[in-house]
Amino acid sequence: MKRTDYCGRIDRSFLGRYVTVTGWVHRRRDHGGVIFVDLRDREGLLQVVFDPDRPESFAVAEKLRHEYCIAIEGAVRARPEGTVNPNLVSGEVEVLAHSIEILNASATPPFSLDDENLSETVRLQHRVIDLRRPAMQSNLRLRHRAAASARRFLDAHGFVDIETPVLYKSTPEGAREFLVPSRLHHGEFYALPQSPQLFKQMLMIAGFDRYYQIVKCFRDEDNRADRQPEFTQIDVETSFLDETEIRALMEDLVRTMFRETLAVELPDPFPVLAYADAMRDYGSDKPDLRIALRLTELTDVVREAEFKVFRQAAELANGRVAALRIPGGGAMTRKEIDDCAPFVAAHGAKGLAWIRVNDASKPNDAGLQSPIVKFLAEPVLRAILERCGAVDGDLIFFCADRAKIVADALGALRVHIGRLRGLAESGWKPLWVVDFPMFEQDEATGAWGARHHPFTAPKDGHDLRFTPDPGSALAKAYDVVMNGWEIGGGSVRIHRPEVQARVFESLGLSADDQRRKFGFLLDALRYGAPPHGGIAFGLDRIVALMCGAESIRDVIAFPKTQRGQDLLVGAPTPVTEQQLRDLHLRVRASDTQHAHAD
Repeated sequence: MKRTDYCGRIDRSFLGRYVTVTGWVHRRRDHGGVIFVDLRDREGLLQVVFDPDRPESFAVAEKLRHEYCIAIEGAVRARPEGTVNPNLVSGEVEVLAHSIEILNASATPPFSLDDENLSETVRLQHRVIDLRRPAMQSNLRLRHRAAASARRFLDAHGFVDIETPVLYKSTPEGAREFLVPSRLHHGEFYALPQSPQLFKQMLMIAGFDRYYQIVKCFRDEDNRADRQPEFTQIDVETSFLDETEIRALMEDLVRTMFRETLAVELPDPFPVLAYADAMRDYGSDKPDLRIALRLTELTDVVREAEFKVFRQAAELANGRVAALRIPGGGAMTRKEIDDCAPFVAAHGAKGLAWIRVNDASKPNDAGLQSPIVKFLAEPVLRAILERCGAVDGDLIFFCADRAKIVADALGALRVHIGRLRGLAESGWKPLWVVDFPMFEQDEATGAWGARHHPFTAPKDGHDLRFTPDPGSALAKAYDVVMNGWEIGGGSVRIHRPEVQARVFESLGLSADDQRRKFGFLLDALRYGAPPHGGIAFGLDRIVALMCGAESIRDVIAFPKTQRGQDLLVGAPTPVTEQQLRDLHLRVRASDTQHAHAD
């Protein structure tokens, strides 16, 4: 039998036609001598009826079980009155089977495809069956549509799809890399690319002007819901456009993807927020703007306060005291309030103070309820209420510590409380975050590192201040954020070799180190490198947002676990001694093995 149509596409327009469909048995029901089979393919479900008046096909239908792969020929007819399923494209019709062929029987599946309470471990161990579930089929097909939309847009705007190498050179200043030993070059290694960054810059220098690639990238980092050791980028680079022009073109790409994939119209233009303002108001460089809550700066208000916790944080060189007002939060129970303390502790905060506002006209223990009210004078309390805009029935949370801890803790609490109390709007809230710091300092070592990457151009007027004050330099870097997820990040690149060398120097790279690690880039920049810049979008993250998925693992066909394992194929695995010998490698025994040996 040769398929003529997909199950999920057969509707009233097929009435009276003879069709051949193939797929898997989703359900089988025996109703008083008539057998009904819900046949499933990638397009959806189709009800097939087996009548005992056709004994040959009926006898085969009696043998069918879940997930048998079958082919059916039959006539399309209307469903009887009262049996229409409005949730299916095929819900008004059914196929009366004339003949059937079992293409392959199936073992009993490890779980029902209708089960919504499966553990992720079971799903990943049996990923082939998991991918048959309609939700996963829908996710991956949406991913295809999103990627196809991006390709059409970029093709139409003159971008050229060019592949870059997967075996690359190790540059350990960034995230931890996956290393690949060379068989032909004893003791030497390739690295899998964290991104095609330098290759796409060299393509600009080579004169291709506009490049893109939907490309696999690799980072050997601890995984989270929005990370994988291998992930997919929509990687873009262009010449002769400035930062504003690149952002305008790329947000048009995002708008087009959402319009063509979800029929959603995103705002035009996207709002723009400086990094410093995002950290001040939201405690995050990827704020979820669906939640209207904002942080309130109080460091100056409490600098002379008697409450030692506030005063000491305010006196720190990098200290901060900030508040988060929860409208109507006074209705929260004491347990709900106390449950927030361990939540912020996970982000480094040593504690979480609070004030319940019963009567904002009385800035004392008569109108305010909190263990800390007695330590704060009325003028300070009045200033806090005014600065926060607090009214009767509100709750105010406070955090006092180093600025980064305060931002991380209150920023996370803002999202947690916003979702917990239903304060998040529906819909889509895109945002550009710009004016990132050029460098960031390691608090433990004091060393400076690139905030984005060391090939990012400084903003105009900031290129001469690297050595005296790296912390004050701003970059021509930009992230695009959607509903609290960073979905893309990019920058204008350094296109002058002397500026690039100066940035490397600021990062502690000697002239010899620069030549050894990045000599090929410095040489290429000498040959008339054009001004250029670009961006990389996380395709996995964009599709996860579009699908409403909790994790990007739900939009990747064969993902790794949070420990970097592929439970379907059992990777990673040991290799043979001969394979190691060919690569000039020897595996050292782990500490556990040494302990057992002792």
